[in-house]
Amino acid sequence: MNVLDQVEQLYFKENPIDVKIGETVKVHLKIVEGEKERVQVFEGVVIALRGGGTRAMMTVRKISFGVGVERMFPLHSPQIVKVDRVRAGKVRRAKLYYLRTKKGKAARLQEVEGKKDA
Repeated sequence: MNVLDQVEQLYFKENPIDVKIGETVKVHLKIVEGEKERVQVFEGVVIALRGGGTRAMMTVRKISFGVGVERMFPLHSPQIVKVDRVRAGKVRRAKLYYLRTKKGKAARLQEVEGKKDA
């Protein structure tokens, strides 16, 4: 085990976030505004996963008031309180960047039967 792996072990979460491409998730984030702290929810489709170890990231896309919004979340960030899986979509590729060009019903993914964890 090299030095970088030893340092990364300090920052791993005990319960790693288990998400897959195409799942619709609710990411609960801890937001600090001044001295107040609150939890904000970002719900969207996971369109990409990248990196490994403590550098692992997921990209979540949602449509907000007709505008596509993408946000990248570090999976081992202490700001992420929890991630809820809403539904699982049937996908055949690792990156769903083609959803950026789709609108309305065309941007939906076919749901996988029996994969709900709500």
